[in-house]
Amino acid sequence: MTWWHTLTLGLVQGVTEFLPISSSAHLALLPVWLNWRLPANEAFVFSVLVQVATLLAVMGYYRRPLKRILRSMWQDITRRRRMHPDTRLGLLLLLATLPGIIVGALFKTAIEAAFVQPRQVAVFLGVTALLMALAELRGRHQRSMHSLRWWEALFIGGFQALALLPGISRSGATISGAMLQHLKREDAAHFSFLLAVPIMLGAGIVALYDLLTFPGPHLQRLLGPYLLGFVVAGVSGYVSIHLLLGHLRRRSLWIFVAYCLVVSVLTWMKTS
Repeated sequence: MTWWHTLTLGLVQGVTEFLPISSSAHLALLPVWLNWRLPANEAFVFSVLVQVATLLAVMGYYRRPLKRILRSMWQDITRRRRMHPDTRLGLLLLLATLPGIIVGALFKTAIEAAFVQPRQVAVFLGVTALLMALAELRGRHQRSMHSLRWWEALFIGGFQALALLPGISRSGATISGAMLQHLKREDAAHFSFLLAVPIMLGAGIVALYDLLTFPGPHLQRLLGPYLLGFVVAGVSGYVSIHLLLGHLRRRSLWIFVAYCLVVSVLTWMKTS
């Protein structure tokens, strides 16, 4: 991998991880569109690094609410006090993580195989567009995330499990699931990004474990390009969270619906 590869892929990973346009789709399709032939071992190591970078980005952006949730949960356990709203939110996030863990564990091999099929990725990107369109048409945008009930958190978690398929955006699916429970757009995004932390942390641990048993490339030659991609992914991820929240305070998801449909159709045409 060259400096140009890691710069481009790091930027794409950071931006698309949090915008509802599917990072998995873009990372799978970009080499197809640009006719890149990347060494599998180098690409795997890089994918692990940028996953960690975007995890750090969302944890950094939400460092204060995450700290409040963890502190509140600890105090409620140790002091046996009445459940604080932050503790309740933390438990809902953990509950909503369960469907993704179960589906990922049961269907890991089948999901990984889908990443090498550009036409499948194009179809699932179209599904992302349909989910967001449904959320805009059916959601009433009235509730805060603190009003969620446990079965509604599980419902959103089911949408996150769908996002294990390449082309279904995790943020797009979970924001759509939250909006279908009538959360305001910005609250739906907040819940989606907080929900990203446990699932991305778990995925990062699994990826790092796989990395330990994977034949690595010549790291000395790639250390500089890898570091560039890592930094670019983290910074662009942080910025994209901020931009999406600003967008959803005033506007809808329709622009992302249109984008996903266009990329889906163009990809289908190119690979047909």
